[in-house]
Amino acid sequence: MTRIIADISVSLDGFVTGPGPGPDNGLGTRGEALHTWAFSDDPDDRRVLREATARSGAVVLGRHLFDVVDGPKGWDDKTGYGAGEVGKPAFVVVTSSPPKSVRTTSLDWTFVTTGLPDAVTTARERAEAASLDGGNDLDVILMGGGATIGSALDAGLVDVLTLHLAPVVLGAGTPLFTGGVPRTLVQLGVISTSTATHLTYDVLR
Repeated sequence: MTRIIADISVSLDGFVTGPGPGPDNGLGTRGEALHTWAFSDDPDDRRVLREATARSGAVVLGRHLFDVVDGPKGWDDKTGYGAGEVGKPAFVVVTSSPPKSVRTTSLDWTFVTTGLPDAVTTARERAEAASLDGGNDLDVILMGGGATIGSALDAGLVDVLTLHLAPVVLGAGTPLFTGGVPRTLVQLGVISTSTATHLTYDVLR
């Protein structure tokens, strides 16, 4: 069964970027500390990353995040999705209009202009097709940004929420939660390392 999993790194004070994020400063000031765990040599960090990315049948992201990862200082062979732990799943971008050009042409991009629910539906179809091809169940991963994940939670689109809680206080930046629809979470697992506390929750509808 294909699940919709929201998966994002967050600071202790609830930010998914530092101040001033943009195409030339994707994670904002000091925001790189949020993803230290993804490049750690700790075996538990590596296992969390490997298991999470291995189940990625399709990945959903918002337009602002796409502009960062596809920008001149964005993804490359070492810093792309999964930090080298996974192949190349389908990527679905929620946007009001497709970009005029794409730098990362080696990746499979689909641009959905009719809203987040349609983007999730498209990603689910891609993940289910990949599951049939590979013979194992794959999921849809909502990788961000914060507004995209918040909107998906508000809309009741998320089955599982995974937070990588980084031991850093950013003070400002892009908040993950800004109010919205209350949701009840059931804790499924906790893995603590020197670089993050990996928290997994079942999201009750």
